[in-house]
Formats: sequence, C-alpha cells, structure tokens
Amino acid sequence: MIPIPLEEPPKKECSCTKPQLLHKAMNNINTFQCCEGELYLRGTDEYGKDFQICFDAYDFLKWIDTEQIEYIKEQLIKHIKTK
Repeated sequence: MIPIPLEEPPKKECSCTKPQLLHKAMNNINTFQCCEGELYLRGTDEYGKDFQICFDAYDFLKWIDTEQIEYIKEQLIKHIKTK
C-alpha cells in the first residue's frame, strides 16, 4: 500500500494570539521621571485609572527633536483657534 499524502487544512489565525494595538488617552499627566536610560510619564487614562508609559530615553530623544516639538505646537495652536 502506498500512503496518500493528506493536505493540511489552512491554518486559521486566532484573534486572541494577534497582537492588538493598545490605544489609551493619557490625561492629567502628573509624573515625569528619567532614570537609568528610561523615560516615564504617568497620569490617568480616559477612565480615571492610573496609567504609566515607559520609553527608552535615547530613542525618545532621537525621535522627538526640535522639528517635532514645533509641529506639535503648530497643531495645538490650530486646535485651540478652532474652539
């Protein structure tokens, strides 16, 4: 007898194993700390619960430079003027 090769059924990806984007709003920033190469911001989320985010300080400085700060200011001014 010769075995017949069976095709494997297509694998279904489980949504529980896919990394999902976490979108949080940080309100009321109340703590800023830079320690041992890490930058921390702490405040409350959109539900009033404590929330902290940690960045690699070096990467943060590489990414957020004067140009990005100016852009943030410009966008904020536009937003304030439309209110």
